[in-house]
Amino acid sequence: MVGPIYISEIAPPSARGFFGAFTQVMTNVGILLTQTLGYFLSKNNMWRIILAVAGIIGAVELLGLSLVPESPIWLAEHQHLSQTRLVLQRIRGKNTDIEGEVKAWKVSGASGNAAAEEESLLTPPSGNMPPKNPPVSILGAVTNPVHRPAIIAVVGVMVAQQFTGINSIIMYSVSLLQSILPTTAALLAVGISALNLFITLACAPLPDKIGRKTCLLLSITGMGLSSVLLAIGISFGQKGVSAVAALLFVACFAVGLGPVPFILASELAGPEAVGATQSWALAASWIATFIVAQFFPVLNDALGGRGRIYWLFAVLAAVLGSFIYWRVPETKGKANADEVWGREQRRMD
Repeated sequence: MVGPIYISEIAPPSARGFFGAFTQVMTNVGILLTQTLGYFLSKNNMWRIILAVAGIIGAVELLGLSLVPESPIWLAEHQHLSQTRLVLQRIRGKNTDIEGEVKAWKVSGASGNAAAEEESLLTPPSGNMPPKNPPVSILGAVTNPVHRPAIIAVVGVMVAQQFTGINSIIMYSVSLLQSILPTTAALLAVGISALNLFITLACAPLPDKIGRKTCLLLSITGMGLSSVLLAIGISFGQKGVSAVAALLFVACFAVGLGPVPFILASELAGPEAVGATQSWALAASWIATFIVAQFFPVLNDALGGRGRIYWLFAVLAAVLGSFIYWRVPETKGKANADEVWGREQRRMD
């Protein structure tokens, strides 16, 4: 929950989309590492090495966190004023001029002296301001009509991320393609994870260039079309079509539905509700992931296999794509959540 929020608070305001994409980039790094180790070590008792590697990485990350600074937004909110400028300089680099960013934090009418600058640190940029009101609880956020639209939008996007079928490819590509690609299915699974990482990294600047909503719509449209292609390829035993469709499916996911959902909570919710909104979003994501992981094999067998389940994923892509079009506002270039929802209300009117 905290990772995407922290990234949003330390990222340069003009590049929050780019830095926010790295939540998904590093998730893909972990998936690729696991798939690669699994390709070589899924034999005898060697699979235990995979778990050992995870433990080693966790220990290294725990040590590395001692070097990570506190968010300057959090420091300003809690009035640790002397530390805020030092932390901001550390994050931006010792030779980087941070005066422009600091001046953007000044309250109206503040002068350039040190006392005014300290006072100005209590008022960060409007797009990422610390809460003026006490943080709201998880239940308080969803029952409040002011915060509820953001929760519905973010939860809907997180559900779309999973119910369009990405984890059916990531988790079950080997068993799914084994019948038509018996000798290369496992290697294709590693290739799929590598492609997912590469495309996500390559498309990281897109949310800041063409917009978050545009990326989501392009992504879910491509995934829906890829689902149709994959259903046809598996149904008719077309090896090349099935392999290309699986790769296109993952590439389309990486354009938008992979990285963008982790950005939205901090941009759609007010600062006092961003933690609660992110909690709802990730809870929805994990529940949807569980449903797909648990019931995909069962439903696939119930439908008789042969790729028929991907017709269902294509329908879900169309339904959830409509939801994104109508209920998820664009956040690119908006100063804060109030501006986002104000423009969205005018659009709906």
